[in-house]
Amino acid sequence: MDEALTARPAGFWIRLVALVVDCILFAFAHLSLARLARALWGPGPDGGATAPGSVLFFTLLFTIVYTTTLHTLAGQTLGKSLVGVRVVAADGTLLTIGPALLRHLAYALSAIPFGFGFLMAGLRRDKRALHDLIAGSRVEWTTPRRRVAPRSAVPPRAPGPSLQDAAVTPAPDRAPGA
Repeated sequence: MDEALTARPAGFWIRLVALVVDCILFAFAHLSLARLARALWGPGPDGGATAPGSVLFFTLLFTIVYTTTLHTLAGQTLGKSLVGVRVVAADGTLLTIGPALLRHLAYALSAIPFGFGFLMAGLRRDKRALHDLIAGSRVEWTTPRRRVAPRSAVPPRAPGPSLQDAAVTPAPDRAPGA
């Protein structure tokens, strides 16, 4: 069977769950980088964060490397892996580094205005968001759709014994001397 025929596109809500998981990871990376900067250079001049611009820059760099690398190598980020979806090229193969990077950069266009580019995944029949259309990718479930075999007609069973039937059938009468 051709995999393209059995692949099922992942819709808006499951992709949103995967994005939330990845955003939690990005927030953890941001907090870790901020803590590392504070440990290396001490608190900022006003007692606040140390080099917030640098921390934000390295957090954005982390998100670009994380999504591009994982979409290229496995087709899944941690969030997509947890929910069971993956990103593939339009022909079903894994993305190369160029389209994977383009897909990540196009997230900004999907967010403008009001996240409509992301909502396209819920409105389109093929479930592709704006960044998928730009990068030539699609998001699909990792398990293909199960094909349900048509039920065959079950032949009727012969009626079994009823409670009115004798439990033991009597033996045939034998003639004496036979």
